[in-house]
Amino acid sequence: MSAALLYHAFGMKGYEYESTQFVEGNVFVWVKPRRDTWCCSACGSGKVTGHGLHVRPIRSLPIGARAVWLMVRVPRVACAVCGKTRRIRIDGVRPRRSYTRAFERYVIELSRLTTILGVARHLGISWDVVKEIQKRHLGRHYARPKLKHLRRLAIDELYIGRAGYLTLVLDLDSGRVVFVGHGKGAAALGPFWKRLRASHARIQAVAIDMNWGYVNAVAKHLPNAAIVFDRFHIVKLFNEKLSDLRRELHREATNKLHKAVLKGTRWLLLKNPDHLDDRRQERQRLEEALRINAPLATAYYLKEDLRQLWQQGTKSAAKRFLQSWMDRAECSGIRIVQQFAKTLATFRSGILAWYDHPISTGPLEGTNNKIRTMQRQAYGYRDLDFFVLKTYALHETRYALIG
Repeated sequence: MSAALLYHAFGMKGYEYESTQFVEGNVFVWVKPRRDTWCCSACGSGKVTGHGLHVRPIRSLPIGARAVWLMVRVPRVACAVCGKTRRIRIDGVRPRRSYTRAFERYVIELSRLTTILGVARHLGISWDVVKEIQKRHLGRHYARPKLKHLRRLAIDELYIGRAGYLTLVLDLDSGRVVFVGHGKGAAALGPFWKRLRASHARIQAVAIDMNWGYVNAVAKHLPNAAIVFDRFHIVKLFNEKLSDLRRELHREATNKLHKAVLKGTRWLLLKNPDHLDDRRQERQRLEEALRINAPLATAYYLKEDLRQLWQQGTKSAAKRFLQSWMDRAECSGIRIVQQFAKTLATFRSGILAWYDHPISTGPLEGTNNKIRTMQRQAYGYRDLDFFVLKTYALHETRYALIG
């Protein structure tokens, strides 16, 4: 075997081939570094003298289904410059690793196609070795996303089970997660604001839900950025109020028939009218519930009318529509609806900011779903740092992120 083949096939430069052994399906290739490549691993000086050899087995690229081990004769040398005696560095191998860099790259390529367990079984190595290689690769390429190019952001939190919450910041233009904070609320964003200031990014708009912690944090750290309240969270909040109203009316109803009708309409009230299934008589059941209960009907039609807030031609028209909607909600006499109208009045500017910056946290919700899927496929993650790194790399769709 030539030195060129050692370099091009196994990534080992400056080595001489000695012999090959085949033992129980494994290939053992004995090599040694050329004498002219010896140098001190402390200071790099070439003025060294040999003080014995140590054989170190290094896992390298497989040949077919056979595992290949490079049996490297590592010289121990004494340096005439710094006076230290130690083994020389092995070219093509990271410090304190039992495999070559070429083997690392091969593991990463396989990881794009299958799971950690699949790679481990294919190569006959432990799950932890594959995970450690992946973690180091993810750390080098994804741990600190560049922030200078950021213009539009979305911020939301995600519950990940026993580990608690993560606060995510998404670049709405690239779809990349640019920050993962431990915990929830404004406090979790502290490290992000520090990095963002250092990057001198010019943030134009931030999409958030109606959370005072996020509102105050964004206003403090990004005073020139527009705060846009997510339209889907607003509709979701009113849906929750509508469910509370239905529950309250069901509790107060004295007619058993009315109780039965109200009990079966919870999801029908929240469903988009265009999605009602006539084969199951959903439309008829909903209309019956609205007919026998005026407050519920009023709240329901206000809910459907609220969707038109984001369909106005101009921001001025939307402002007039929102004021009209809040006036009608106030005149409805329904306490829950009146409270919601006051909430909209408080967050009016952020709601109308959608017409200047039509963004939402919807893409971030999609990312959250991908993260939950990744969790389920891996049956959870014991290493939170590894999980965070995989979250940073989630936008790279060609990379297999399954555990």
